[in-house]
Order: sequence, then structure tokens, then C-alpha cells
Amino acid sequence: QVQLVESGGGLVQAGGSLRLSCAASGRTFNSYSMGWFRQPPGKEREFVAAITWAGSSTYYRDSVKNRFTISRDNAKSTVHLQMNSLKPEDTAVYYCAARRGGSGATLLQGQVYDYWGQGSQVTVSS
Repeated sequence: QVQLVESGGGLVQAGGSLRLSCAASGRTFNSYSMGWFRQPPGKEREFVAAITWAGSSTYYRDSVKNRFTISRDNAKSTVHLQMNSLKPEDTAVYYCAARRGGSGATLLQGQVYDYWGQGSQVTVSS
């Protein structure tokens, strides 16, 4: 069992930055690929970014490329999402998720993840 706890959300003006963190319980964090998803108001959940269990590959949705960076610190069982140049359309509840193993394009699909955090609200004002 893995428990995930997000932190770092909040209210920011357009153009600003936020850093989301997701702390995982358990001693096998380095065997899990990690993903970030978001659910904008009134919309379906969507993929944002993912990083493989080895940290060797990262994936991003097109609209956040060159603005968001996913990283992981296996020693601290934590994954981060650095969000720069934020836009109002980035407003959403952000969720981190964990999948044992995993690689490639499958990590873009929410249904492959085994564990989810409770979510963290990010609001970007114009």
C-alpha cells in the first residue's frame, strides 16, 4: 500500500510559479513511476506529466511543455512538479499518482495508476 500526500498548491497570478510536491509512504518508492494529473473546473481529469520509476524518462502534455518540470527525489520518496509561467487555464485540482513499474506512453493514462493522492488546488488569476 502506498499513500500519497500532495502539497504546495495555492493562488497565484498569471505568469507566476508554484511547486507541487507529493510525498509517498512506503519503502519501495523507487520502484514506482509517478504521474501528475489535473481536473479543471467542470472538465474531465487530464494527464499533466509523468516520470518513470528510474527517473530516466519524463512525459508532458503539450500545453505544459517548457513550462512545467517533473522530478523525483527517491531518497525522500517525493515527486515534484515545478510550474512556471502559469496561465489561468492551468487552474485545476492537481493529483499525483503512482504505478509500480511502468514505462512509455502508458503512463499518460490515468487508469494504469494504482494509487492516488487527495488533490491540491491550484488557482491562477488573470
